[in-house]
Amino acid sequence: MSIQWYPGHMTKARRLIAESMPKQDVVIEVLDARMPQASENPVVAELRGQKPCIKVLNKADLADPVITAAWLRYFEASKVGGRVVAIALSSRNPNEARAKIPELCKKLAAHRGGPGKTVRLMIVGIPNVGKSTLINTLMERKVAKTGDEPAVTKAQQLAILKNGMALSDNPGIMWPKIDDEASSYRLALGGAIPDTAMDYEAVALVGAKYFLERYPALVMARYKLKELPASADVLLAEIGKRRGCLRAGGTVDLHKAADVLLHEFRQGALGRISLEAPPRERQPDPSPAPASESSFETPEDA
Repeated sequence: MSIQWYPGHMTKARRLIAESMPKQDVVIEVLDARMPQASENPVVAELRGQKPCIKVLNKADLADPVITAAWLRYFEASKVGGRVVAIALSSRNPNEARAKIPELCKKLAAHRGGPGKTVRLMIVGIPNVGKSTLINTLMERKVAKTGDEPAVTKAQQLAILKNGMALSDNPGIMWPKIDDEASSYRLALGGAIPDTAMDYEAVALVGAKYFLERYPALVMARYKLKELPASADVLLAEIGKRRGCLRAGGTVDLHKAADVLLHEFRQGALGRISLEAPPRERQPDPSPAPASESSFETPEDA
């Protein structure tokens, strides 16, 4: 069963985006570089129509660089739904965002380059992909509230960049129903869905199985394992033992072990991991196979 999360304020946020979209020149859609397809909101594509779009694969420093390069090739080759440009960014390199995004916007909105014509930008995306951090980077000061949990931004905000471009920030929005079960688990793993809206241990077990299959060396190095655990359950138990996640009597608290695994993945402590690769993209060795294959199993698949 897919994990679902669509709080009431997102209906209002969608309406505000729909009302503002006709006035915009360029849409900046922020995606999670670890799962660009899962974090690509179909509502944004519907509302954007043929408007030029920059797809920002954010948090690229947390993703597998080989797979991120494959995603950039994929977006470059597809370019469906109007003019689309894809770039990979990391909050650790703010100068790259300040240099690339305004220049791309100028090219995509060349018709607004005359005197007195302000280039109008809209930044959108699902929760917790780094939209507000990107705005603060472009503004070179803190104007948008940030946090490491979903739905920090609650209302539409307007910021004027130093170059005169007008940038509209919006709350992160999901879509009413996530049909693809594997995508819903990727979103939960990456932190786009709040922990209170999911079965913590079930999500951690899905992640543990995937990490064991696709990134075994990273798992062994992080948790100082001498041999690879035989299953996701065994890995969680090992993490619990090594991190002191124990109940009275010495039994492992699997919820706490799940918390360790999920947060260390989200923070990049486990290593640079991607949860999916582009469709039809073959991965050169020793990179992982695409997560869209059967390796990424949800609880009902296993």
